[in-house]
Amino acid sequence: MEQNLTTVKLRPLGQSSLSVSPLGLGCWQFSRGKGLVGSYWSNLNEGDILEIVRVSLEGGMNWVDTAEVYGGGKSEEALAQVLDELRQEGSPQAAPLIATKWWPLFRTAGSITSTIEERIGCLGGRTIDLYQIHQPFSLSTIAQEMKAMAGLVKAGKIRYVGVSNYSAKQMVAAHRLLQQDGLTLVSNQVKYNLLDRAIDRNGILEAAKEHGISIIAYSPLQQGLLTGRFHHDPAQIQALTRSRRLMSGLNEKSLARSRPLIEALDALGRKYNATSGQIALNWLIHYHGDTVVAIPGASKVRHAEENIGAMTFQLTADELEQLNEASWAAVK
Repeated sequence: MEQNLTTVKLRPLGQSSLSVSPLGLGCWQFSRGKGLVGSYWSNLNEGDILEIVRVSLEGGMNWVDTAEVYGGGKSEEALAQVLDELRQEGSPQAAPLIATKWWPLFRTAGSITSTIEERIGCLGGRTIDLYQIHQPFSLSTIAQEMKAMAGLVKAGKIRYVGVSNYSAKQMVAAHRLLQQDGLTLVSNQVKYNLLDRAIDRNGILEAAKEHGISIIAYSPLQQGLLTGRFHHDPAQIQALTRSRRLMSGLNEKSLARSRPLIEALDALGRKYNATSGQIALNWLIHYHGDTVVAIPGASKVRHAEENIGAMTFQLTADELEQLNEASWAAVK
């Protein structure tokens, strides 16, 4: 399933000059199985990573999202290596926009500045288009961190600033602090999908819309639950690690509660000749206009093909609302 990059309608990321495809490639799974966070995934070989990235970029994605904590730089390095290979092949899609993240736990804002060359090095010297604070817990204040990030922008080390897992109050504070340096907060990367509507309730989505900040949705398929695979074959749950079962909320009660939503996704999938996961992603990137973009991962080439297929159609307003109502019924 290949499509030309020009057929995917790009949208602005926050109030930046970056124009992105509605879906970008999440790269947590390229951690090579390293580290506490990276060990969530098995070690993908270089050939698989290359094909996943190739299919994603040639299919219309123009950005990737990684992080320092994904294998302690292993994800960034793997990404850089396959992008080098694509460049050597002469691929016109070998230079996607790159988003990565600084890990703040037990560190101060000074680490933002002192480790930036390491991040750039892991990415093969590439420009960091969006640099994000991975979560709000550190040994420094938001003000100190935003001052450090603004300094990186002014030094030409990064282009734009984002955050991740920030509350509405923290997000707005970061935005206002950056404005003092003539910048804006571009994005807040948070968990959001049809089975996790927390940001609709806690003010994050409302504040993002008010201040022109993009929401980057991670875990957009609720760790695979929204594909319907576990509803159609519950035996697959037992093959998952305990941590993934807990993170995904995979149990008989949650399966029963979400079944009507899965049935609605299945029905629309038949109409659009799409998978349930593609319908779920399509809802995510269209229900709130241009505000929400998402970063589905892909540990197999077919996952990458399904992701890009989600950008080839658009649900109607009535269908979007139908799924919205089914979603709220499933999460109550």
